[in-house]
Amino acid sequence: MRFPGLKALCTFGLALWLVNGNGPAVLAAEGDPVTLLALGDSLTAGYDLPQDAAFPVRLEEALRTRGHDVTVINAGVSGDTTAGGLARLDWLISGQDIDAAIVELGANDALRGLPPEDAKKNLDAILSTLKDRGINVLLAGMMAPRNMGPEYVKAFDAMYPALAEKHDVLLYPFFLEGVALQEDLLLPDGMHPNERGVDVMVETILPKVEALLKRTTAAGG
Repeated sequence: MRFPGLKALCTFGLALWLVNGNGPAVLAAEGDPVTLLALGDSLTAGYDLPQDAAFPVRLEEALRTRGHDVTVINAGVSGDTTAGGLARLDWLISGQDIDAAIVELGANDALRGLPPEDAKKNLDAILSTLKDRGINVLLAGMMAPRNMGPEYVKAFDAMYPALAEKHDVLLYPFFLEGVALQEDLLLPDGMHPNERGVDVMVETILPKVEALLKRTTAAGG
């Protein structure tokens, strides 16, 4: 969704920053738009929500309100694993001018009890592919269900910070921060965010996404 009067919004946002000192981390340069790919599973896709309530749509709205000229592409597929994300990555980025990406995958690997080492290899390949294309990345981590046992949980949870360090990408430790286990922010299945939950997710991750945009614009898009 594109808001009319973007220049006016940018000017207004700058004025608020001057008055309050709490403006966005970076205002996107006018005429220098950023295309952000949101690669993920049902948490990104907007499972059982209206199309305009999906995470990528709400994120784009929030970023534009804060003065960023950003288009967020919803590349979430419900049920997708890290292997599924890797399998469709080349198709997603071929022929498209993608500047940055949020990678949110792994929850379905854990729910299915798939080996953490396999998920780590898949995410490693995804990050390598994006890096080779010059695409800046924010890696959104997940947490394994605690009933999987301590060894599984330790291996799964540790792969996100390890990969972020290896590839020098930004890390958002837990994609469902502030929403997980909060019944009023979840659908009846207790796993997926409702519309209010999506808004909380967007608000919480926003500083990291703005840091991603700052890296991207600093690198020339």
